[in-house]
Amino acid sequence: MYSFMGGGLFCAGVGNILLIVSTATDYWMQYRHSSNYMHQGLWRYCVPGKCMTHTDSIAYWDATRAFMILSLLACFIGIVIGIMAFIHYSSFDGFDKTFAAGILFFLSSFFVLLAMAVYTGVTVNYYGKRYGSWRFSWSYIMGWVAVVLTFFSELLQAVVSPKDPS
Repeated sequence: MYSFMGGGLFCAGVGNILLIVSTATDYWMQYRHSSNYMHQGLWRYCVPGKCMTHTDSIAYWDATRAFMILSLLACFIGIVIGIMAFIHYSSFDGFDKTFAAGILFFLSSFFVLLAMAVYTGVTVNYYGKRYGSWRFSWSYIMGWVAVVLTFFSELLQAVVSPKDPS
């Protein structure tokens, strides 16, 4: 059963790295405007040769940022608790660390799914009607891969793992 726990921790670790990269980079969307390709992320938008921070507090960016950060935190804390369960750390013996890590991985996958859904819905409705030449980019795709990885880490950690790994 340790292989399932290790697999869950591996999926969560890779998912957490993808969440960090996806949240921090500026390639959520690319579009053509005035014969120039521009791209934007959650924090900045870039025109050829220069990147600027988003000065507008637009609700869907704020919601996406908040859900991505909550997902990062839940995944990181789940990894820490999962490692404690994996090495039989004896503190907090009264609660099932494996199940708690699985719950945190579930929360992480739920938060990143919410972030991606909010961003997708607003972007498709706004940019799809106003610009003809736009597309989602690699940071956005990494976010969707992180949804899948955190979901599998939850399955491997909470559902497949026994209540007592010894």
